[in-house]
Amino acid sequence: MAISLSVVLLMGIIMVVLIRGGSLKAGPAVVAVLFGFFLASTGMADDIQRFLNSIAETINSIQF
Repeated sequence: MAISLSVVLLMGIIMVVLIRGGSLKAGPAVVAVLFGFFLASTGMADDIQRFLNSIAETINSIQF
């Protein structure tokens, strides 16, 4: 839960920066948010979550 919340917060911040910088207009941003919302309710949501979790675990296991 903490990882997904962090990703949502990070993506939200990036989207706000892109909108304010003029790289992303409000219309496409709304479409992207709605796409993510509806994608989360499909059968692919579990696969996407497992993929993101495996990426997070891989990054976490890298020792510097």
